[in-house]
Amino acid sequence: MKHEELSTLEVSFNQLIETLLLKKQASEQFTVKLNSERSQFTRFNHAKVRQTGIVADGWIELTLMQNQRSNFRQIPFTGNWEIDWQVTYKALQELREEISLLPLDPYLVLPSGTNTSREVHTGNLLPEEAVAPTILESVKELDFTGFYAGGVVINAYADSSGQKHWFTTDSFTLDYSIFNPEGQAVKGIFAGSDWHQPAYTAKIKEAKKQLELLSRSVKKLPPGQYKTYFAPAAVADLLTMLSWGGVSEADLQQGNSALAPLSRQEKQLASIFNLKENFQRGSVPRFNEWGEMAAPELPIITQGTLVNTLINSRTAKEYQKTANGANGSESLRAPEVNPGNLAFENILPRLNTGLYVSNLHYLNWSDRPTGRITGMTRYACFWVEGGEIVAPIENLRFDDSLYRFWGENLLDLTNFQEFIPEVGTYESRQLGGIMVPGMLVKDFTYTL
Repeated sequence: MKHEELSTLEVSFNQLIETLLLKKQASEQFTVKLNSERSQFTRFNHAKVRQTGIVADGWIELTLMQNQRSNFRQIPFTGNWEIDWQVTYKALQELREEISLLPLDPYLVLPSGTNTSREVHTGNLLPEEAVAPTILESVKELDFTGFYAGGVVINAYADSSGQKHWFTTDSFTLDYSIFNPEGQAVKGIFAGSDWHQPAYTAKIKEAKKQLELLSRSVKKLPPGQYKTYFAPAAVADLLTMLSWGGVSEADLQQGNSALAPLSRQEKQLASIFNLKENFQRGSVPRFNEWGEMAAPELPIITQGTLVNTLINSRTAKEYQKTANGANGSESLRAPEVNPGNLAFENILPRLNTGLYVSNLHYLNWSDRPTGRITGMTRYACFWVEGGEIVAPIENLRFDDSLYRFWGENLLDLTNFQEFIPEVGTYESRQLGGIMVPGMLVKDFTYTL
């Protein structure tokens, strides 16, 4: 999207808000959230382009609040003022007709404050016509399957109290798998705001090495406890579980949190485990659904101790807490786990004998009150002996507690981190991701 187009969208959004302020009745308050993008989507299969195209999309969510009630509409946003105002005004009238019929909301969060922000993150993406040839050049002889999504994404917010935020970022993700003739695969993700060809070439080179290792005879392991190295992508999968009944203050108050024993100081994680929200990378907006700004950094677990939960304004109102800018679901938006001391070249020697796990899937809580998570290994997972990869393994199901693998059994974290991006495209292209190191764990429990 060109600078002129972005400017037009911003002007149109601002004009929409100004007009809503003029039309607002004295007893009414409102919020407006904008999500817009211009993205290129290209799907690859067998190292050929199977589908490609450009999507220009935008929608706004208008929420009307009056007399402790609220109602909302989601409507298209084109950037054309005349069209957008007609649709928005019709939605406003419909909301007014319906709102008195709705129940009272005792914890309704009304717009307050005058926070404003404007962030524009420009990148160096591949030109649209260069995406396919650039990606396929390094994999033309491989059974390569993947999905590229790249372009500009806009998130914005404004409300009747005067808060206004504008966030624009250029970004791309390439989510891919490379298969061997036996159907085994190496999975990878390449993402960022600037396309670095040498870095992409290095990722593919590493994937080819793992693909060669997958050609060895598969080793079937019995259930049991094994020393395990988890690559950053696998660590990110485990960390994601904390957004589902973990770091939320509401979940803690309602007895649904896996971190309740940590909160009560009945349990402790390893002193080398440190988790924080870090918005300073600029990959995701700091403002939430109410226009509130999270701190640039918020420590959550420091040296194995829970120091903060995520608290949004509804939860704060219900449980007499202080909000800290969390979103509606009190989930992690910009999580980062601090690195440790394990160097890349020492991963296999330190592992010595055990499992090298590149990816996980099918994760779920098996016993949330005790922090137990179940899931399966997936893609390029290997058995290691004497510090050397011996064979790929058959998929294993695991079931273990975060109080073990991030606690007493955590041996070390790598001294490097990887950014594992969000790759979802449902309704719109997702922003953000997880910054994590790899980790080395003893006695990790595999059940099937």
